[in-house]
Amino acid sequence: MRVQRKELNFKGQNIYVGIDVHKKDWKVSIQSESLTYRTFTQPPRVAALVQHLHQNFPEATYYSAYESGFSGFWAHRELIVEGVNNIVVHAADVPTTQKERAFKTDKRDCRKIARSLCSRELEAIHIPSSKTQEDRSLVRLRLSFRKDLTRQKNRVKSMLNFYGKEIPEQFTSSSYWSKAFTQWLKAVKFETGSAEEALKLLIEQVEHLRSSLLAVTRKIRKLAASQEYCANMQLMLGLPGVGLVTGIAFLTQLESIDRFPNTDSLAAYLGLIPNCHSTGDKDNTGEMTYRGNKWLRELLIESAWTAARSDPALHLSYINLCKRMEANKAIIRIARKLLNRMYYVLKNKREYKKGIVQ
Repeated sequence: MRVQRKELNFKGQNIYVGIDVHKKDWKVSIQSESLTYRTFTQPPRVAALVQHLHQNFPEATYYSAYESGFSGFWAHRELIVEGVNNIVVHAADVPTTQKERAFKTDKRDCRKIARSLCSRELEAIHIPSSKTQEDRSLVRLRLSFRKDLTRQKNRVKSMLNFYGKEIPEQFTSSSYWSKAFTQWLKAVKFETGSAEEALKLLIEQVEHLRSSLLAVTRKIRKLAASQEYCANMQLMLGLPGVGLVTGIAFLTQLESIDRFPNTDSLAAYLGLIPNCHSTGDKDNTGEMTYRGNKWLRELLIESAWTAARSDPALHLSYINLCKRMEANKAIIRIARKLLNRMYYVLKNKREYKKGIVQ
């Protein structure tokens, strides 16, 4: 006698989940190989999603994906622990129709993620380890403090200009705020006490940010001297134009140079490659691509200016490039050469020697 089965069993079936991650809720779309099951809103918790999958699709193989963004990778790690094969993708790499761009909603977004995941059209980005991600936060905090300090200094100078207070000539030759310059600022007088109080508060904020910047720099220096980064930091500091901040920024962001099979892939990661718009017999190559790690690219270009002055080979190359292009374009080529040298020393664990043309 045949017995009627009452329990669900999706063993051998694949279930695909597209997640549109937000702070207050997640929009989730679930589909199988041939059919979209449902789209719904749930609390921003991995446990709620896993419970729904086990309850409605027991014994299935689960695949999920969401776009990288503000939420980081904590959801990815929890999904992996719960047995969900999750990937994190670049938002610009999710295939999108013109209609989906014109009528963008969270519902459409999660559906297209699930659809693309099912059709194997998504490529996962690199997920750093928890340790590397936390180290990045420390290095990026210094960048934030540096920008905040620059803004605050500009506010002080803007206030002086607004009231016609000229800065003495001995303090205008350098952008560094010495102790003597700070004392002069505190002695500036206005017609009423309100402006003096405002300037005083601005100066206090500058001093606080300088203290915070010094504190985080000391912690970064300690991080760079740790066993995990010490050897590679010695190689990085041997490169022309590369200092403590640039060196540790690259090491924490790249995590491992073995991620990149060649220098072209590393340059693409930073966005040091040109845009290309070609069709038929027309081959148009444009400026640098908008894609890439802009933060590392800025640090690299800044280091390239110093490298062009300190390394004879790069200096000669810069002079020759300036004969046929603008200086700002020439320094991009120098940055690419510096990046190639960085790749070489990290890949081969060999110190850099100045004056080598190739």
